[in-house]
Parts: sequence; C-alpha cells; structure tokens
Amino acid sequence: MKFSDLKLTTPYLELPELFYDLVEPMPLQKPYVMATSPACAELLGVDEDLDRDEKLLSIVNGSEKLEGSKTFAMCYAGHQFGYFVPRLGDGRALNLGKVNGQNLQLKGSGLTLYSRRGDGRAVKRSSIREFLMSEAMHGLGIATSRALALIGSDTDVARESLEKGAIVLRVSPTWIRFGTFEYFKTRRKYEKLQLLADYVIEESFPELQDHEEKYFKMFSKIVENSAKTVARWQSVGFNHGVMNTDNMSIDGRTIDYGPYAMLDDYEANYICNHTDVEGRYSFKNQPSIMQWNLSVLANALSPMVNIIKMSKLVEKDFISIYESEYLELMKNKMGLFEEDENDIPLIRWMLGSLESSVVDYSRFFRTLSTYDGDKSEILALCEYETPLKEWLEGYDERVQKEQLSQQKRSKKMLQTNPKFVLKNHLLQEAIEKEEEGDFRMIEDLLKVALDPFSEHEELEYLNIPTPPRSKNLKLSCSS
Repeated sequence: MKFSDLKLTTPYLELPELFYDLVEPMPLQKPYVMATSPACAELLGVDEDLDRDEKLLSIVNGSEKLEGSKTFAMCYAGHQFGYFVPRLGDGRALNLGKVNGQNLQLKGSGLTLYSRRGDGRAVKRSSIREFLMSEAMHGLGIATSRALALIGSDTDVARESLEKGAIVLRVSPTWIRFGTFEYFKTRRKYEKLQLLADYVIEESFPELQDHEEKYFKMFSKIVENSAKTVARWQSVGFNHGVMNTDNMSIDGRTIDYGPYAMLDDYEANYICNHTDVEGRYSFKNQPSIMQWNLSVLANALSPMVNIIKMSKLVEKDFISIYESEYLELMKNKMGLFEEDENDIPLIRWMLGSLESSVVDYSRFFRTLSTYDGDKSEILALCEYETPLKEWLEGYDERVQKEQLSQQKRSKKMLQTNPKFVLKNHLLQEAIEKEEEGDFRMIEDLLKVALDPFSEHEELEYLNIPTPPRSKNLKLSCSS
C-alpha cells in the first residue's frame, strides 16, 4: 500500500468539542523532502517506497489530506518547570487521524487556538533532531513516538535569528498527556474527565475495559510504563530536558524531543536545557521528576479514583519497578547475569568512577563489552585513570562469579551496548550539512539509529569521540 492511499479515522473527534479545535494547516513555502523512515511506515501498513509517493510532500505540508482526515489540535494543561499552566494544547501540532492503531500528527504546521504567543512553526534544526531521535530511541528498544517523514522549506521562522521552517510527520499510539487530565480536573469538568479516561482505556489499555477497578488499573499501568521508560533513559544516558507534565505521554512512551541529549562524559548532574537554570530536569533528577509527575496525575484522577491508593502506587510501586528495571538493565550492560548482593554497590561505584575519571558513558560500555582483562583500552578513554582502574579490579573479581564464558558474555553485551549513539555533535554536523543541501548524513544517522548495535564499518565516521568543545552542551528549547 502507498502512504497516500491510507484511510484515516478520527475517533478523538467523537469527544465533546472542548477537547479539541478543528483547524487547517498552514503549508510551508517551497517545501522539499529531507528524509523518510520506511521502518516507521511499516507501522501504518505502508509497504511501498515513500520516496516514490508523489503525494507524500503535499500531505506532510498540509496542502493535501489523506482520505478520512480531519485536522485538529488537542487541548491540555500542564505543570511547566513545576508551575501549573491552566491551558496549553497543541500550539504547533495538528492531528491528522488514526490508522492501524497509530495517530498521525504534523509538528510545525502553523497556528492553532493554543499557540498563545507562538507562531505554530518548527525550524529545521529542531525538526531534524526530533526526526532522528524518535527513530533512534526505537532502535534502542525504548518506547517512543516515531517519525515517518521530515520536510524543509523556504519559509522564514523567527527564533534567535531567522531560520527556515520544517514539519515532522510523527506517529504515536496516543498523543494524550498527563496534562490532558489536568485540564479537565482543574476546570471541575468531571464528566469530561471520565470520558477522557474511558477513551484512554479504549485506545491504550483495552484489556482493562471490563475490569471492576478499570480507572485504578489504568493508573497502575501508567505508573509501571513510566517507571520502566525512565529506567531505560537512565541506562542509555538519555536526558529529556523538559519533563513537564504536558510532555508526558499517558501510555509512558517518550514524546516531545526538544533540548534532549545523550550523555557524552558521564555527569550525573548534567543539564541539557539552558532554560533549566535550577537543574530541575537534570539527568540525575529524571526518576524523581517522573515520580512527581505521576503524583500530579494522581491528583488529576482523584475525582474518579481513591487518591490514597494511587499515592501508594507512586510512593512504593514506582520506586520498586524503577529500581528493578534499572538494576536488570545495568547488569546486562555490565555482562553480569548471576545474582549477587553486591551488584548495586558495584554499579554505584562504577558510576562514581566514570564521573571521576571523566569518561564517555556509551563508549565506556561498548569498550567494556569486549574487555578481557586488559585494562589499557578502557583506561585510554579516561582523562584520569585511577578511579576507573580501581573499579575494574573490583569488576574483575565479580566477573569470576559468572557461569557464561567471556565470549558469550561479550556477545550479549554487544547486543545491549550500542556502538552508535546520536550525540549532539553528530546531529549538529548533520544540520549544518543539510544547510548546504547535503542530506546524506541525515540518511546515515537514520541507518545507525535504527540499528545501533551493528558494526556498520562503512559508517565508522559516525563513531568518532565527541570533540572536547562539544561535550555535554546545553541547548535551547527551540533546539
């Protein structure tokens, strides 16, 4: 099937009009296709080459619609940097409809009722970053929204300077957020709150539809999914940067890629968003912020579900699920498959040593995957050798307790620790090349993003160490 032959439905529009605003997209001038993801297209049942679909560009640009599509922006509220904003909504995103269990959305398609003082646009640099990282997170096995297509244009957009506009066609099983529930709770629209909960259960948790405590069970699933997602962020070194409740997906997947970053040198207190002056959304704080966000969601659901029961889930179950998931992930990264009561202290020791030795997080684990007792290759990654050298001695003792051979452990670790990670310096280089009309690096990054554990010897230039001047940078929200 061709992409342009898809037939969409719009079940969200069956909800009352307070939930959304019908609005038409504002096409960009002189649009062109920058990149497409056939892997994402498969989710929609598309099996023909996207690049050969003559209608793809006009559909992503909003000048043509898929059959059944009705474009609309969704309304929600949210806590931004801890402060409640009563009305937010899709300020620069338009929903097209749904097919094959996936909701299609244009980001950067123009003004909506919820744009406030914004222009409804997205610029090329932020759109390239979102397109690539959406697919990269999927490649890493982390629940995420996806990106099907990316277009650029000749339309001027004012940010720190004049830039050119772009649109990402992104895809997700749901675009409902924690903040969607906040919107109706704070307005005391409790009937609407229940309608929203019923919609979420039907869309994201259909197995709960006939459950006696379906709203409580829904919240329990949200807690579980969110805990596992943030554990996976921490394990791969992903810093989201803007964990506002309006950026939290109701099914626990990663959405809204703004000033994100993959760690260069391991730095627990790293802050990737220069707007975050207090470090609320630092790398280290992400689990506790997710827990705080879930407490806000519990309050929003309190007219329907016992707040005490939900609070116990947030206070106890979240921590238990997060710690169990994180421990398993980290042990897999370290090649430790037997049970040992000292593994948690060993992990903490390792992270402290990485920070003290000043070591690139992902390169360390990839190198550890082939470690055979010769410390030289790992220590060559360090700015200061001693802390990590001492830790390796403790690691050597722990590895003696493993039943698997070093060769089998190494094979498993290489399937867990990616060779290719989309660091900001690579993304910036791809952005700069696109400005010159060269899209090849975007294509190369997409290839390794979707298959980051393979060697890809022909793309070795994407595996270079981060230049010192580009390490652990802070980015703006318009990034």
